[in-house]
Amino acid sequence: MPAVRDPLTGARLRTPRAAAVAGILFSLLLGTALTLIALASPDHPATVGSWLTESPRRTALGVALTLVPFAGIAFLWFIGVVRDRIGEREDRFFASVFLGSGLLFVAMLFAAAAVAGALVADESLRSGAEPGPTVLALGRRVVGLLMQDYAMRMAAVFTMSTATIALRTRVASRWIGLLGVAVAAVLLVAVGLTPWVELLFPAWVLLLSIDILRSEPEGTAGGPDTAASTTHQRAAGLR
Repeated sequence: MPAVRDPLTGARLRTPRAAAVAGILFSLLLGTALTLIALASPDHPATVGSWLTESPRRTALGVALTLVPFAGIAFLWFIGVVRDRIGEREDRFFASVFLGSGLLFVAMLFAAAAVAGALVADESLRSGAEPGPTVLALGRRVVGLLMQDYAMRMAAVFTMSTATIALRTRVASRWIGLLGVAVAAVLLVAVGLTPWVELLFPAWVLLLSIDILRSEPEGTAGGPDTAASTTHQRAAGLR
């Protein structure tokens, strides 16, 4: 009796190209947003209130904050497709850490962007007045804590778990996994030293995405999972 192919299983998204495109899109969007924020923000914004009333800086911040939601959406898509690519080979412990840290990173990123957006959209800034130093210092501190102490450290945990999964399952090149471990260590200990350290995370995701895109030609996605599925179907047909 021939095996009947489940249309839902056959429709699953297993191509590495989807993960690569989502990862590349996330890297470009978040990297651009972080660069614009770093260039628009002075070294000590809590003591210099006029920088938020300058049109070029406000425009740069507005563009950066507009890109953040789309970067988060691309990142969620990237997580989903990477998990599907790992398939049966995923380790439950690392998969849980991978998924949890990724979701927490997006949540903290959105929260930091929301607070920063509230500062930029404040009515006192619209009238050209300088914001109060207390409000500015509090807002800057909240954004810094959410972005550096929480979001980027969750990004470090995500990078570490993803790199470990890549090394164990060989879904990416070995040097990508080893580089991910190094990037995670730097993000954990040095993320508050300079805003440019934050760019390591989207840069590593970009390299991982390019490696995934080049690892398998289109139409051969699934690797061992696809072969296992085919074997299972053949065995079912012999029963």
